[in-house]
Order: sequence, then C-alpha cells, then structure tokens
Amino acid sequence: MWERKELKEKAKKVVHRNYWTAIVVCFLIALLTGEFGTSILGIWQSEDSMDPDYVIHHQMDKKYGLNEIQTKVFKTVEANLNSAMKPQKYIFKIWDGIHSFQMNQMQLGVLLCIGSVIALAFTILVADPLIVGEKKYFLKARRNNNTKIGVLVEVFQKEHWFHIAIIMFLRNIYNALWYLTIIGGIIKTYEYRMIPYILAENPNIERREAFRLSKQMMKGNKWKTFILDLSFLGWNFLSVLTFGILSILYVNPYNATTMTELYVVLKENSTAKKDESRK
Repeated sequence: MWERKELKEKAKKVVHRNYWTAIVVCFLIALLTGEFGTSILGIWQSEDSMDPDYVIHHQMDKKYGLNEIQTKVFKTVEANLNSAMKPQKYIFKIWDGIHSFQMNQMQLGVLLCIGSVIALAFTILVADPLIVGEKKYFLKARRNNNTKIGVLVEVFQKEHWFHIAIIMFLRNIYNALWYLTIIGGIIKTYEYRMIPYILAENPNIERREAFRLSKQMMKGNKWKTFILDLSFLGWNFLSVLTFGILSILYVNPYNATTMTELYVVLKENSTAKKDESRK
C-alpha cells in the first residue's frame, strides 16, 4: 500500500536536492512535448481568427447551416477529443486539410497537411522519446544530487531511440482507440501510465512486456492514482493565478517527482507480490 502524503514528502526532498535542473527539465519538456499542458506545438491548436482551423470551421458553419448551439457542440466535442488524444491531434489537422481540398482551398489544404505531418513526425520521433527521457531524469534525480540535464537525451541513443518511439506511439494509438468508448479510454490511460517509466529503466524491453508490467502495476491502483492527480488541482489553480509562473518554478517539478515516487512504490509492490507467489 502507499499513501499520497508519503509520496509527496519524498518528492519534495528530491525537488529540493535538484531544484534548478528539475525546473529546466520540466520547462523543456513542457515546451517541446506539452507534457505539463503547455507546448510550442500547442500554437498549432490555437483557436483564433488567424488559425486555419478557425477558417475551415467558419466555412463549414456557412456551408452546412450550423446554428450557434450546433457549432458550439461540434467544437466542444472536437476540443475534448484533441485534449484526450494529444499526440494524435495532428491527424485531425490532416482531416481539416482534406476538408479544405473539398472546399477548393488547395493552398490551405497543402499547408495544413504538410504542417500536420511534420508535427506528427516530431511528436513520434522527438516529443514522445523526450517524455521517456524526463522519466529517466527524475528516476536518477531521486538517487543523486544535481543530476545532469543531459540525461534527457540518453534515450536518443541509436540502439534505443526507434524502439522507444514505436512503443510510445503504439501506447498513444491504443489510448486513442480506447477513447472511442470514452470510459475505456480513461481506464486505459491509467493502465498504460507506467510505460514511459518502464522504458526509461529498460529501453530494450519488448512491447508486450512493457504493457503487461504497466497493467500489472496499475491493477488496483487506478482510482488512487486518479485521486493523487486530483490532489494537485489546488496547486494548478494557484498556478493560474500566477500566470503559470508557479508551475514553472515549483508545481511541474513537484508533480513529476511525485509521479516518479509512485512508479517506484508500484514497482516494488509488484515485485514483492511476484516473489510471494513463487514461494
């Protein structure tokens, strides 16, 4: 068993020992992957009058005669899908590109498709492996003081890079497919939660084994992990009041180290159960 308070106390100590490097790591990860809710790729998702996506939906509203309520419902559903399937959101942009071709907006369609393909490739080959690199950093940081930021790029070693990228991509695809059932997507998101940590410790692990281990660790722990996530809502609210500054300076590292402590506990508990079953 594990307790939130104990995990958070350990996490605070790790943050204290590695404060400045932890801040830089979380800032880079947020910027390049959107792991903490902010990303340079998020610009592509902005909803304003300068966004090509806005132009397309505005055209669709006219073409199909959607009223204001129908338009809001459509955009709300789309926004939730994009949020739930963050790494796959560029597929929706490719779909927008196809729609633009149908509306005889050839140049816009080409730009949307090219931009989406580039962003999707970046997500698969760079952003997702970086998330694993972040987990590796915090796993090392809990054992060592002043862990080097260079740990992040160790996942890009020739013998590991594509293997990690493929497993992370499959994890995202499975999540996306499960989200078609709504509830199933939420459950599977938590079930696959430990895969990046598993890859961080064992980058050569087989795909099926990585999924099996994550499923085994999260069995009976999904609800408690959900409550652990909710326990950061107060910090997130304070971050909003400080225009995100608090997130950068404390909340993101605190959250990352807490989740790392959770992985370590779940791994130890899983190993202990396995040893008991062998006796």
